[in-house]
Amino acid sequence: MKPRKINVADCPQFVTKDTSKIREILAPRNSLIRQQSLAEAVVPVGGATEEHYHATSEEIYYILGGTGEMQVEGQSFPVREGDAVALLPGERHKIWNRGDQNLVFLCICVPPYEHDDTVITEK
Repeated sequence: MKPRKINVADCPQFVTKDTSKIREILAPRNSLIRQQSLAEAVVPVGGATEEHYHATSEEIYYILGGTGEMQVEGQSFPVREGDAVALLPGERHKIWNRGDQNLVFLCICVPPYEHDDTVITEK
């Protein structure tokens, strides 16, 4: 039986299609969850994800620490600890770390994150 409780420290880090370093905390692959996923993402100082969108997934970014800049559909705005950003399917987005420490955020996806749902829009 898949677990109900998982600690982020027990989750292996991997690189997503948009170059984010994430730890998938709860998802169908590793838990009882079936319809969504929760991951912790880290963008290092000076780093950024590649601009991309998800064909079917809604996504929420919740900033846990650090400061950055988010761009959604060409509109840029600053992000910091405590900010939540709503992303609809098909919306191009990118996030930069503009601070002096890691930018750390949670990603919630419904339906769950899959590499095949990510479309890179940056060359």
